[in-house]
Amino acid sequence: MLLTIDVGNTQTVLGLYQQGDPASLESAEGGLVGHWRAATDADATSDELAVQLDGFLAVEGWELLSDVSGLAVASGVPRVTAALRAMAAHYFDFEPVVIAPGVRSGIPIRYDDPKEVGPDRIANAVGAVALYGGPTIVVDFGTGTTFDVISGDCEYLGGVISPGVEISLEALFERAAALRSVELTPPRSVIGRSTAESLQSGAIYGYASQVDGLCRRIAAEIGEPAVVATGGLASLISPHTSCIEHVQPWLTLHGLRLVWAKNADRRPGAPSGARGG
Repeated sequence: MLLTIDVGNTQTVLGLYQQGDPASLESAEGGLVGHWRAATDADATSDELAVQLDGFLAVEGWELLSDVSGLAVASGVPRVTAALRAMAAHYFDFEPVVIAPGVRSGIPIRYDDPKEVGPDRIANAVGAVALYGGPTIVVDFGTGTTFDVISGDCEYLGGVISPGVEISLEALFERAAALRSVELTPPRSVIGRSTAESLQSGAIYGYASQVDGLCRRIAAEIGEPAVVATGGLASLISPHTSCIEHVQPWLTLHGLRLVWAKNADRRPGAPSGARGG
């Protein structure tokens, strides 16, 4: 089975995919037999990561060393990337596919400097192209809210990066002594009747309006796109937008397994006839 790992600055998302059924690639959740979310620990050692991963898999009845035959990683935290590489070298007899310069993605990247594109953004684009073609916008609600833009020719054009919902609220609470943390749930109406509701309205409806406004501006440049949302807060914000058509919680993981497959002929021990996409 293939273990996919998306390491973000705040959280890490893991997915375990059953391999071998081509039909499973038709959806992001196809073949997904287990998934987990954990806080990202940049100080974790390779051995600590192995124990943590084995614990997650054990909950579903799987074992890290005996059941995992492939590893695909998108990481925006260099220390965790290095620890995962070290873990794979110590515990596995195969090398992981880590999205980085030189790894085949299957889509042209038209960024001025392709090395600047985050690995998770590449995985999102690969997954989105496979599911929706182009033009497409991927809105990822993570530590930052990112908009990744794919052209009608299925090229990665670039996008938009803005502060995420949660870190924006945290900054507000730090700077405004009279404000306190609130639960991120929709208020009764856009017009808040309390400080808590006013904060909730600004966070949820404000970000929903930001998404709609940016998607309209992007559409004016690339044509009418499919708009897909992913990330931890996608299910919270998306219902209050007018532009988001699809919510795909496992889009990044799906993109990761597609990148893994595209690099099959570059992995040591791969059959000589293997071909990437």
